[in-house]
Amino acid sequence: MLSPLFSLDHFRAQMAQAPGVDEQAETAAAQRNSQLTKPPGSLGRLEDLAIWYSSWRGSDRPVIRAPQVIVFAGNHGIVQQGVSAFPSEVTAQMVANFKHGGAAINQLSKLAGARLDVHSLDFEHPTKDFTQEAAMSNAELLSALQTGWKSVDPSSDLLVVGEMGIGNTTPAAALACALFGGEAGDWTGRGTGVDDTGLANKTRVVAEGIALHGSVITDGLEALRRLGGREIAAMAGAMTAARMMRIPVILDGFICCAAAACLMRTHPSALDHVVAGHQSAESAHAALLTHLGKPPFLSLDLRLGEGSGAALAIQILRAAIACHSGMATFEEAGVTGS
Repeated sequence: MLSPLFSLDHFRAQMAQAPGVDEQAETAAAQRNSQLTKPPGSLGRLEDLAIWYSSWRGSDRPVIRAPQVIVFAGNHGIVQQGVSAFPSEVTAQMVANFKHGGAAINQLSKLAGARLDVHSLDFEHPTKDFTQEAAMSNAELLSALQTGWKSVDPSSDLLVVGEMGIGNTTPAAALACALFGGEAGDWTGRGTGVDDTGLANKTRVVAEGIALHGSVITDGLEALRRLGGREIAAMAGAMTAARMMRIPVILDGFICCAAAACLMRTHPSALDHVVAGHQSAESAHAALLTHLGKPPFLSLDLRLGEGSGAALAIQILRAAIACHSGMATFEEAGVTGS
């Protein structure tokens, strides 16, 4: 088990001390891949994914047995500015739906053979309106990070993190803008489907948040505190906990990637154990993936959140590992190699 987080600086220190890949396993997996009964490179990115996964799990023939999907949910003060087509009450209603097995993420997790956990974060106390003040205090951010940090099962061998939070494409856009620059409109999309007037309003809100906080943001964690949300912070905490335990992570959509961006802007190697599951239909997700340096497995115009695209991508990674670990080598099959 991981030790508790004592402060934001302690979290930063944990990131700096995080383990890297098992180089011996990585080399052995690459050697095995070169000997499998197929032309070199013929399985494309599946080969790279298998070697990447092997390097974090410390085995040249890994098996995915215990994937975990975690959905974090939180409410946002910024919703009072009319940035969403839905009211904040829907966050709690959807969490109830998750717990009763009725959402898309329930079906996709079950299909992938993944355990699904759902964590609600202080619904009664939404984050502050970041156009007026910081979204969270240091203590509130630490608490949200801790929720994510403690949520990862050490026996898991793959992690997907998702979110539910009405209005949370707005803080995600603000985080991306603060961390990577550009104009508010470059990062602000329609989210759950706001019309042109709603999109203009969202863009205004993001721009006001950047104007207030941008000049004093020192790293990704400070951006997260000022412009983020509890569920976004919890995803960041879970991703980092997974790194400490060498559990590979599949990223979901725009909001999940905004959480990942906060980690990368705090420590440059924070996402070495992470791959991108899909490119969503949210307009700025492709640009955010480019900044993260994470090409997606899938592009199916998904824009649901909940971890749904990443849960679907578990199937792709399972395919990569099944081929890598289950195929015969030329020698084992008695086939003449090149």
